[in-house]
Amino acid sequence: MSFSIRLTAEEKSLAESYAKIHSLSLGEAFKRALFEKIEDEYDVTVADDAFKDYLDSGKKSRPIEDLWQEMNL
Repeated sequence: MSFSIRLTAEEKSLAESYAKIHSLSLGEAFKRALFEKIEDEYDVTVADDAFKDYLDSGKKSRPIEDLWQEMNL
């Protein structure tokens, strides 16, 4: 699949500089940036959901030493 993006001259220059610094083609630089953004947003969503579940469960945090002791570490 291919697509096109309209960029200003400044945006194009910045994108080309980024790609060059990382020894990537312009297409590969955009592809990596897109998927990194998707992964970051997914991670934030999962963390937010886990934190909400934690709060809704009424559980309280405790010192890490307690966990280590339970795990015999």
